[in-house]
Amino acid sequence: MLGPSAPDGLFTRAQPVDAVKDIVPNRVMTWNMCNPCKESNVERAAEIAAYAPQVIGLQEACARDVERIREYLESLHGLVYHVEYGTVLQNWNRCGGVPWNPGGYGQAILSAAPMTDRVNVEYPDGGSEDRGYLAVTTRVGDRSVRVFNTHLAQRQQADVRAEQIRALAPVVARYDRAVLVGDLNAVPDAPELAPLWKLATDTDPECRPALAGDCEVTTDWQSKFDYVFLRGITPLRHEVRLTEVSDHNLLHTDLDLG
Repeated sequence: MLGPSAPDGLFTRAQPVDAVKDIVPNRVMTWNMCNPCKESNVERAAEIAAYAPQVIGLQEACARDVERIREYLESLHGLVYHVEYGTVLQNWNRCGGVPWNPGGYGQAILSAAPMTDRVNVEYPDGGSEDRGYLAVTTRVGDRSVRVFNTHLAQRQQADVRAEQIRALAPVVARYDRAVLVGDLNAVPDAPELAPLWKLATDTDPECRPALAGDCEVTTDWQSKFDYVFLRGITPLRHEVRLTEVSDHNLLHTDLDLG
């Protein structure tokens, strides 16, 4: 194996001492893992295991990395997840492999419950890199929920993001109960996010376009780019957790599904 998805090193951080021991049934997480980055998948799994969400949306995810993370979550932490991939391109530089069989890159969803009705859509225009969204139906708590995971065009490409949201928002609107997670590469008061704000609310009750200055930052460059949008679901509590293994922080939220 070559590239970022090469086998993990032997010397990695230990599991956090306060790690959750069982999956939290109403907890959802979003995390851009950073790619290409050189962090080990053992460390990435430990970060996820510390909060043990029922559903996790990962962005900048190599399929091989996600599979290893899933294996480490089970073998090292006793947390068992199903996985669905939203690959949008095959990329050797980002995901390793061999030149004639590079690794898949895009989104992934891990869920403690089985997932059905998977849809993987690549946006007509990804901007400087292919982008898309992955959608599945799974259970959050004891309710069936449609879960979307997306990564929008890079921060300088607002016009492209606007077109991507015009493709995504009508699909989310079909569901009375939905969760949209992802790295949107835009701050809350960015004009292109307006169609999403009409459909759903962010898990942070203090974070709205008019209150953008009060939103917790989720990136190393002190911007909020990561969201858990909720439609027909009430947030109970959320937390942004600083991590040293990505340039994006982990965002997890506990939900009340009525």
